[in-house]
Amino acid sequence: MRIIVQGRLKHSLEEAVHAETERHPSTRDALGALVTEGKTKKIYQVTGDSDLVTVISKDDITAGDGAKHDIISDKGKLANRTTCNVFRLLKACGLPVAFEKQDSTNSFIAPKCLMLPYEVVVRREAHGSYLKRNPHLSKGQLFPQLIVEFFLKTKDKNWKGKSLICDDPLLIYQKEASQIQLFNPAKPIHGQEPFLVLSESEVFGYDEEWKIFPEMRRTARRAFLVLEKAWQLEGGTLVDLKVEFGFDSKGHLLLADVIDNDSWRVVESGSYIDKQVYRDGGSLDDVAAKYRLVTEMTNRFQLPRQRIVLWRGSEKDKTDAFSETLGDLKSLMTVVTCSLHKEPMTAATILQRMVQEVPDSVVIAYIGRSNGAGPSLSAMSTVPVITVPASVKEFPDDVWSSLRVPSNVPVMTVLEPSNAVLAALQILSARNPRLYAHVREEIENRTVNTIQI
Repeated sequence: MRIIVQGRLKHSLEEAVHAETERHPSTRDALGALVTEGKTKKIYQVTGDSDLVTVISKDDITAGDGAKHDIISDKGKLANRTTCNVFRLLKACGLPVAFEKQDSTNSFIAPKCLMLPYEVVVRREAHGSYLKRNPHLSKGQLFPQLIVEFFLKTKDKNWKGKSLICDDPLLIYQKEASQIQLFNPAKPIHGQEPFLVLSESEVFGYDEEWKIFPEMRRTARRAFLVLEKAWQLEGGTLVDLKVEFGFDSKGHLLLADVIDNDSWRVVESGSYIDKQVYRDGGSLDDVAAKYRLVTEMTNRFQLPRQRIVLWRGSEKDKTDAFSETLGDLKSLMTVVTCSLHKEPMTAATILQRMVQEVPDSVVIAYIGRSNGAGPSLSAMSTVPVITVPASVKEFPDDVWSSLRVPSNVPVMTVLEPSNAVLAALQILSARNPRLYAHVREEIENRTVNTIQI
């Protein structure tokens, strides 16, 4: 009998918080020159490190491109904590994020980025300006496939000396014509002509900048899916999300800036708990209460401890098909080699100990000449067991020992190793934002929105 442990996912964001603190000592008292200041944050150079900046959130809240402006006590602290909670989760899920550590109550350390002039918006439902562009849709219209839109970030209705009819226009890139079309985001898109057409050189900061658009789209979608599940686990519904991107000093494309309660729409119990409350004229006390609630809820964003136990009877039962299907997630899998028929007591002890260590697990039994092992493991365990008859191609009748099982033996039988892995991931993804994003992304790629949009 031999157990082969191939590793596991980092299971807690508390570990990430500790790791980031150990990796970078606090630099909050070492602010350098002011790099830039926006409506809701200031960015300072970190003294002694030209590749890092400190991002400080302010207590300001604005709407309507700054036409509406108020100060909410402690909003900066709440916004910063929310951003750090979100960035830790996204980073733990493997996304390229401009975040190093939270270094004070209202600031965090990030790689210094050359920001790109785009806002990337991902939508699961129709809300806000999307309804203005598509008035034939009802509020809350669900999109089975996420919609991703790009907007050009502008200020004072001006882009490099060109007058605009609005700020942050909807951007549609026409690769075939090598041009960028700008549309009024508050008007119906059907029948609307672009109010301005720009050449690539008038928008892009370097040659072939269009090549990063697919990467921004993929990263934004993956970030949305991670946060979609995180919010589901907290009883909220993420309906849309705005993110921005930049290049660090090494040329890596990172999801940058901040993601706080100004960056999304989240619905709980049928009501917004985000900045939309402020846009809709809610009292400042009510807005502050929503921001505190969101901070408390995002404090609980985390990755659970989970494991896929691949159980085999001997080393002759090869595991390559399973690890290849898992790909980047193969660290989630632990391989156990133990004959249930030859060493039943040992097998029972191993299973009990592993489930006690990581209760949120799924067992895949892949055992040649021992198809009854899967049902036996299922009968003695509280975790789901999926059996894959290893010899079914040579001996088709063997499958019946996995299908015709006694009562109280809830084993699942799957013939293909890849489908068994997917079934295990689906089970675990119900509680895991990273796995949910992995599984859902594949579904999104083959999904079509049937409504006219």
